[in-house]
Amino acid sequence: MKPAPDNLVIRRAVAADAEAIHAGIVRIAEHLDEKDKITSTPEDLRLYGFGPNPAFSVLIAEIDGIFAGMSLYFRSFSTWRGVPGAYIQDFVVDPAFRGKRIGEALLRQTAKNVRAGGGAYLRLAVDADNHSAQGFYEAMGLGWSRNERIHAAYGAAFEALAAGDENQP
Repeated sequence: MKPAPDNLVIRRAVAADAEAIHAGIVRIAEHLDEKDKITSTPEDLRLYGFGPNPAFSVLIAEIDGIFAGMSLYFRSFSTWRGVPGAYIQDFVVDPAFRGKRIGEALLRQTAKNVRAGGGAYLRLAVDADNHSAQGFYEAMGLGWSRNERIHAAYGAAFEALAAGDENQP
């Protein structure tokens, strides 16, 4: 196998990267035919990702200064293992750069950064129909957890929980 290109640079994102990060998120949604579900803006990313208490970290992969991909992740903690780790929320390689081992380099650098911060694991979720991503992650050693299902509360369901409305299911 060929190594990643010599001109690949992986760096921590800065606030000025918010538009590129948002474009990466939109790219993921387009791939899943769910662009209409994106309600975040670059300003949201700037506000929550680059202030005094950032909610997430982003690594950006570039080839000759051109956005090639990203890994957006945040710290988490495993109560069963008793160690911190990270959850990868968004991971994308621009289609123009696929097949050049950029995803592999980006995932490895994410793991290195998490380990450097005291973390001992990575977790992520993959869309059920995104078979290429599932194959990539499994080839990289991220096994599928057959014992777990993701549950989520968004919008009205979240508001009902937060309000303590006992009449909501």
